[in-house]
Amino acid sequence: MKTLSFLNENPDSAWNIFIAQVERVLPFLGELECWVETLIRPKRALIVDIPLEMEDGTVRHFEGYRVQHNLSRGPGKGGVRFHPDVTLEEVMALSAWMTIKCAALNLPFGGAKGGIRVDPSVLSTKELERLTRRYTSEIGLIIGPQQDIPAPDIGTNAQVMAWMMDTYSMNVGSTTTGVVTGKPIHLGGSLGRVKATGRGVFVTGMAAAKHINLDIAGARIGVQGFGNVGSVAAQLFASEGAKIVSVQDHSATLYDPAGMDIEALIAWQTVHGKIKGFPCADEVSPEAFWQFDYEIVIPAALEGQITAQRAERLSCRLVLEGANGPTVPKADDILRERGITVLPDVICNAGGVTVSYFEWVQDFSSFYWSEDEIYQKLDDIILNAFDDVWIKSQQLDISLRTAAYAIACERILTARKERGIYP
Repeated sequence: MKTLSFLNENPDSAWNIFIAQVERVLPFLGELECWVETLIRPKRALIVDIPLEMEDGTVRHFEGYRVQHNLSRGPGKGGVRFHPDVTLEEVMALSAWMTIKCAALNLPFGGAKGGIRVDPSVLSTKELERLTRRYTSEIGLIIGPQQDIPAPDIGTNAQVMAWMMDTYSMNVGSTTTGVVTGKPIHLGGSLGRVKATGRGVFVTGMAAAKHINLDIAGARIGVQGFGNVGSVAAQLFASEGAKIVSVQDHSATLYDPAGMDIEALIAWQTVHGKIKGFPCADEVSPEAFWQFDYEIVIPAALEGQITAQRAERLSCRLVLEGANGPTVPKADDILRERGITVLPDVICNAGGVTVSYFEWVQDFSSFYWSEDEIYQKLDDIILNAFDDVWIKSQQLDISLRTAAYAIACERILTARKERGIYP
């Protein structure tokens, strides 16, 4: 496959991880293989400058992005990330994983993603609002409820989505709740959205555990990342009798072989904004997280966390990818050789985009579902997708990730073939 001229050649970069994952599915595409370059060339990438007047009167400039990877199956769908290390290449990869994820779940979306290179924690509330509104205005040319629908991601939340929705609405002259998802409930948000991704990790994780005869009661679990995904997944697994023995976030790595009180840890984090200092567990080195004995590991932070070196010494039976792209391809191979089951991100953490789809549908109809209805519909969709991937994996004797890509790529490339090329 040809590489794009503006990308680096680091094989473990997020984009190159995606390319390697696509290459592994080529033998299973048949006549559709001739269309595969549409997956390695994003449809549209927008880079914007965001001037921001700070509280002290100075003006700073921030770099923002919105990438629409593939729109063959519907409008773009994907989060907006505010993080100091965001790059165009990372946003491209995240948008591509969204394309695969939506197709694997059979949702009527393509993949998109956005981001700003900024540390939101150092901005005042007013600065953050102005930054969000200017970014929304700059990307307003390519977003919309039928074009591309942003959502929260790392460093953003429901309030940011409210500002984005309001800015877009003011610019087009009418309230357009469907332009973003993950909004506050009283602005057209959906019940169940905040916990959806973590719930998806739990529901698919329980299904995978059943297939490999892993008893969740008493299972030792390590969770990397303790935001909405990691904390909710930990909470749900703990409710089934699992022991959360290690938790890691940007501030600290905690360990308690007897299992932590997750409710107490969540309460601590709510007050302090981090897990560091939690008095009911030992603080250990960051690398120690990858050396403890587990039954399940949940990487729910950033991409590229399970390297080949970590895969060699990881002691567990099941990896549940709560983050996007946490496992590099070489590590994938090592884990498979060692008999460790990896449930890929495009299925495991797809609960968020699934409930975002529900929110989008509810906004169009102005008819809203109960939380029980949301969770029932969510569980049905992700478990059906999980079953399809598991069966494909067994039939072709391939990894769950390659099976998910085989299903997703077939759907995407069939849509591309049937639509044809215009003009």
